[in-house]
Amino acid sequence: MKYEQIAELLNGIAERFDWDKIMEGDKIIGLKQGKQSISLEPGGQFELSGAPLETLHQTCAEVNSHLYQVKAVAEEMGIGFLGIGFQPKWGIKDIPIMPKGRYEIMRNYMPKVGSLGLDMMFRTCTVQVNLDFSSEADMIRKFRAGLALQPMATALFANSPFTEGKPNGFVSMRSHIWTDTDKDRTGMVPFVFDDSFGFEQYVDYALDVPMYFVYRKQKYINCTGMTFRDFLAGRLPCIPGELPTLNDWENHLTTIFPEVRLKRYLEMRGADGGPWRRLCALPAFWVGLLYDEVSLQNILDLTADWTPEERQMLRNKVPITGLKTPFRDGLLKHVAEDVLKLAKVKVVIIFFIAVIFNVTKGIGVHQQDGLERRGFKESGFLNEVAEVVRTGVTPAERLLELYHGKWEQSVDHVFEELLY
Repeated sequence: MKYEQIAELLNGIAERFDWDKIMEGDKIIGLKQGKQSISLEPGGQFELSGAPLETLHQTCAEVNSHLYQVKAVAEEMGIGFLGIGFQPKWGIKDIPIMPKGRYEIMRNYMPKVGSLGLDMMFRTCTVQVNLDFSSEADMIRKFRAGLALQPMATALFANSPFTEGKPNGFVSMRSHIWTDTDKDRTGMVPFVFDDSFGFEQYVDYALDVPMYFVYRKQKYINCTGMTFRDFLAGRLPCIPGELPTLNDWENHLTTIFPEVRLKRYLEMRGADGGPWRRLCALPAFWVGLLYDEVSLQNILDLTADWTPEERQMLRNKVPITGLKTPFRDGLLKHVAEDVLKLAKVKVVIIFFIAVIFNVTKGIGVHQQDGLERRGFKESGFLNEVAEVVRTGVTPAERLLELYHGKWEQSVDHVFEELLY
């Protein structure tokens, strides 16, 4: 697709469904409606940033409404949307560049700091969950639990096994790409597990992550390689003598890409894009774990003795082997089984395991998981996760089975299988 088609699509959604247009110069680059926004990623990927909502039912309804609106306009143009983590067929050279100034700066900088940064920009697609916190202490606990289990989320939602029409050797090529994009601003940020960790330590980290740009007079100014700490001291050669605003700081925080990112909320960033039936499963996974005090404490207890080396090993190997990744005396899949045994003894069931427990062992409804304790009847959103945990087979491996079987080694069928 060319940008002109995407612009027509954005204009069509704005006019039919009453969204406000976001412009950069004379180019439409996004839409806004209330607390929701639609933005364009570098290769034309659509990103819905939803409004803060209370329940998974509301979140799922919002996503459903978004997909309905996009499809209503796109289908009339002969355009479809694919729920996958990595572009399965086309190369970088085939993908148009979106007319956003920040992306031009990033495109020129990426090859200097990693070999896969352009793939990240133009060929990956993710689903992220943003979760709030009530205090610094609450942030620390959720950050640590989310970071420790991020490779598990990568495995459960792995959905990017193809590159340019062929299997690529990964279950999550998208996740692998982040390991060689830019080591200064990505990864498992091990200092989160330091006793001294808090807002201040994260700020210190962010101050020293090299900048991309400063936005002045509706233009992006290239400040690559310089730090925000230099900016605070008025020492940026790109805008000499100027000091930052709070908006500059907020922009800078959006250019840092660890597996869990801290802003005014926590972003869980480990999952591949996927089809509609899995979109609502990801927030269910994290809400059930991190918004329920019992489940959160059990996760912190479970992962307390995991070493930095073990967490990094999972980060490196899960994109290749998914739930079959060796971990201690078993596989990553067995971590789920260990939690299940813990749940049997303590009658405290961590939500994504409890679904399996209830289904396969017939445990009564009086033993509740994290989502059930919330009281919103949200556990059904976990069915997709439950099946992956039960079988140990990732979505990517199911696609590979189809590729080598029914699809007769033609990746074109993925455009039907994962079409929204």
